[in-house]
Amino acid sequence: MPLLEAEQESGVGRWHAIRLTTLSFYEYLRIKQVSLPDLPPVNSLTELFDVSPTTLRHIQELATPYLGHFHEYLVRGGFPQTAQVESITQAQRLLREDIIDKVLKRDMTALFGVRRILDLEHTFLYLCMHDGGLLDMPALCSNLEVKRPTAQHFIELLEATHLIYRLPPFGYGKEVLRAKYKIYLADAAIAPAVLLKGKSVLDDPVALGVATETAVFKHLFARYYSRQVRFTYWRGKQDHEVDLVAELGEQLIPFEVKYRSEQPGARRLKGLFELCKDRRVERAYIVTKNMEDLGPLPSEGLATKIMRIPAALLCFWMGASESQAR
Repeated sequence: MPLLEAEQESGVGRWHAIRLTTLSFYEYLRIKQVSLPDLPPVNSLTELFDVSPTTLRHIQELATPYLGHFHEYLVRGGFPQTAQVESITQAQRLLREDIIDKVLKRDMTALFGVRRILDLEHTFLYLCMHDGGLLDMPALCSNLEVKRPTAQHFIELLEATHLIYRLPPFGYGKEVLRAKYKIYLADAAIAPAVLLKGKSVLDDPVALGVATETAVFKHLFARYYSRQVRFTYWRGKQDHEVDLVAELGEQLIPFEVKYRSEQPGARRLKGLFELCKDRRVERAYIVTKNMEDLGPLPSEGLATKIMRIPAALLCFWMGASESQAR
């Protein structure tokens, strides 16, 4: 990215930038040459609303073996080398060395002239501990004992090198002027690798939910960024939240990630229902864990059509359709 910025003057009219994320779940399976049942293609999630219950049940059966590979993908990461090494421990060590030793300590110094490498590293570690959460700048500055302009500069550098994404709150102007940004790491496996968590993330429902939300956002971003989709998160008047909102012109498409073994009840979906009602949302998605969840959700009297979709299926289909779009 820094080299691209430096060459812009001499490359006017000749360069076209294509932003690539880390490997999708679909690409990860292709690289590992995993033998799994073929799933019917889905180019747009909207298509799912027209699929018959019988076909949905058949997809559920076919997709069951995908779940274990999806969890391994979350801890290995979407990188060609980490996908192919046999040991997950070795994969995470490679990822940790690449991020900390090469990107933060070497590239940041050479390309951006960063001198306070230790403070930058501590800032990134703080973000790893708060992946998928709201960025509290006063808390970050206090914990790391750095001034706000310094911390802000580090955040901007990490975003410029595509190690993090910053998600603004939904809205415009004064209503979001002082609101906090949401932070996602570039890949779900980065935080477990950097924080030396190993496979323990798979036994921690909260950590597994965070990793899944990060993966879901990355796949949606990769699939739709070329269509100028604006991604935000939403918070209502009573602090009810919706994890992701895709804004496509005047159309809002919410995604709520509920990655638990049990099906999410109405009480845990208050934010989604509130947003759908207030903004007259046409369709929305609840991203779940179990393959049996695939199918429409009764919309509690709302005009909104709501589809439950397991995260492994969403990531597979988004990755497959992105590859075909290229």
